[in-house]
Amino acid sequence: MKNIEQLLLNLKKYERFGEPNKLVSAIEFDSRKVTRCDQEGVALYVAQKGTLSDGHDFIEQAIAHGAGFIVCEKLPENLHPEVVYIKVADSSIALGRLVSAFYDYPSSKLKLVGITGTNGKTTTVTLLYRLFLNMGFKTGLLSTIENKINEEIIPATHTTPDAVAINKLLKQMVDADCEYAFMEVSSHAICQHRTEGLSFTGAVFSNITHDHLDFHKTFAEYIKAKKLFFDKLPKKSFALTNIDDKNGLVMVQNSKATVFTYSLINLADFKGKVLENSFEGMLMTINNRETWFKLAGKFNAYNLLAIFGTASLLGLSQEEVLVKMSELESAAGRFQCIKGSENRQAIVDYAHTPDALQNVLVTIRDIVQQNFEVITVVGCGGDRDHSKRPIMADMVCRYSNKVILTSDNPRSEDPSQILADMEKGVPQHLKKNVLVIENRKDAIKTATMLLPKNGILLIAGKGHENYQEIKGIKYPFDDRKIVSDFFENEETH
Repeated sequence: MKNIEQLLLNLKKYERFGEPNKLVSAIEFDSRKVTRCDQEGVALYVAQKGTLSDGHDFIEQAIAHGAGFIVCEKLPENLHPEVVYIKVADSSIALGRLVSAFYDYPSSKLKLVGITGTNGKTTTVTLLYRLFLNMGFKTGLLSTIENKINEEIIPATHTTPDAVAINKLLKQMVDADCEYAFMEVSSHAICQHRTEGLSFTGAVFSNITHDHLDFHKTFAEYIKAKKLFFDKLPKKSFALTNIDDKNGLVMVQNSKATVFTYSLINLADFKGKVLENSFEGMLMTINNRETWFKLAGKFNAYNLLAIFGTASLLGLSQEEVLVKMSELESAAGRFQCIKGSENRQAIVDYAHTPDALQNVLVTIRDIVQQNFEVITVVGCGGDRDHSKRPIMADMVCRYSNKVILTSDNPRSEDPSQILADMEKGVPQHLKKNVLVIENRKDAIKTATMLLPKNGILLIAGKGHENYQEIKGIKYPFDDRKIVSDFFENEETH
């Protein structure tokens, strides 16, 4: 229970209509979740304007369910005398600030680091979480794959949860004595103010490439969204950025935080160099210290630099950090190797952007050279950026010996139309190397049958996901399990 006056202290500007006579028992932005409490407290409902619906249309429903406080941008025509209305300029910003105050500002009671960028977020936050846990710290994780409070797993539904869920999770982390928390911060979350009211100890920028243009419309708007995260950091925070990305310094140019850099190419605060690369891992130097890591590829070298830099900026011993980092293994579905017979292997990776696909395929080619055949199975998600579909098809064709275009998560779209969009990007002289098999299981089966001795099969796009979303239904589907089963069945026949 919280006094409304305490919560409103966190808002910069508002108008209040009605006098409160009860405490706030809960904060909700979904009218269906509003419930009646006891005589002392009532729920506070925040009416947000969403992309699909407007929460203002459900104010009466929220009141009928027991809401006694309404936060809105536009007042209803008829005001209930027993309800307190709080008019604000932006309900989403207000929600973040109110819910942070409601849960006693949990982000300020631990060291919260947010990681943003197109690729590498999940690997970086997951490995930071494992690193700090392995070094004896109580640690929390908010990621695409899962949320964790120490060893307790809380399933994830979005890259970045809503403001209520974030603060509730952070409060649970504080109650569990967590000292650190690592969080993926998506561009959607930044635009929708889901991180509003949070106190970040530090922020990390990985890279930015064309993605989510279905939401942001232009690449410039996508950059602007990511940059906003760094613009809002306070002076006491650190901002760690990848200066090998051409937008690395753009991200932090207006940030009040103390800026640090990492790089494989340029002079930086945290400098790395890859010395050897294999499917088992790579040898690299970080700030002139030579270390073997269980992760492969240049893209993972950047992730490791971000991890090392973050741990260093949080005050940990660099020598101890490198020792523990050498024990880390990749996040689920991120360049995950599955071995078959005759020195064949499959690599399951979440790569679902042209740049991420190129990173994975270049890494494979760097390791195996040209004398190994590479077959790639890939699709594109439905209800997402259409412009990247032909680009992704073109990319895989140029780096693979054979390509099978298949279904990913078609969602509400017709899978055959998605594949037709991809086929437009297949270079004319490489069409003979491309098969189109809409059924993803059949596509993976065909690829394993075509895979020769010493061959490499890349199954891209879904990574850790254990479902396939078709027409609003999530069907069980795990690339890793399916290819493993096909490999095992081949060995028994």
